[in-house]
Amino acid sequence: MNGSNCQQIMDVINQASFAVDDLLLYLDTHPCDAAALNYYHYMVQMRKEAMEAYQSQCGPLMADQTRSDSRFLWVEGPWPWEGGMQ
Repeated sequence: MNGSNCQQIMDVINQASFAVDDLLLYLDTHPCDAAALNYYHYMVQMRKEAMEAYQSQCGPLMADQTRSDSRFLWVEGPWPWEGGMQ
């Protein structure tokens, strides 16, 4: 697990999440904007792929993403106050 790679993937997740939220607000008032809707779907897919990459390379983002046959592995890495995920 490379911490800088995990941070780069997390940056993509955060940027895509912001774009998705922003596009949803825009689409609330412009529901017929096909270009915005296409871009929304693109960003949703980008976010999904980034979350899958993070989970496979860095560990789960949320408790419900753990495999049923695994332990809670995130406790083995550094905690935020120990320099993890800055």
